[in-house]
Amino acid sequence: QLQASGGGLVQAGGSLRLSCAASARTFGDYAMAWFRQAPGKEREVVAGVGRSGATTYYADFVQGRFTIERDNTKNTVYLQMNSLKPEDTAVYYCALVKSYSLYCSNYDPENYDYWGQGTQVTVSS
Repeated sequence: QLQASGGGLVQAGGSLRLSCAASARTFGDYAMAWFRQAPGKEREVVAGVGRSGATTYYADFVQGRFTIERDNTKNTVYLQMNSLKPEDTAVYYCALVKSYSLYCSNYDPENYDYWGQGTQVTVSS
């Protein structure tokens, strides 16, 4: 199970830190990613992190504003979001992939096996 938290309402330019806690004892064996879905849009990848945390991926729209990291001792992955924009408004989901490495997942939601419940991020202008 994945439990996401940390969303909220913030003004443009502000920051939020999302957390995703996993119950899996083998959390460190799997790549993780954050996705988001805005109303009327498809779910899209935001950032991903490999099993050890050494490998990361960011969508182009992140443009250096977000940082993904994981703490395998706490079974938790984080997404630090700075310089937030109104277009970042969406429900953010954490996800775990079992069958692929981060790169081989192609950051395709269809390849991710477990999902958190989502946390709403709203950025006001």
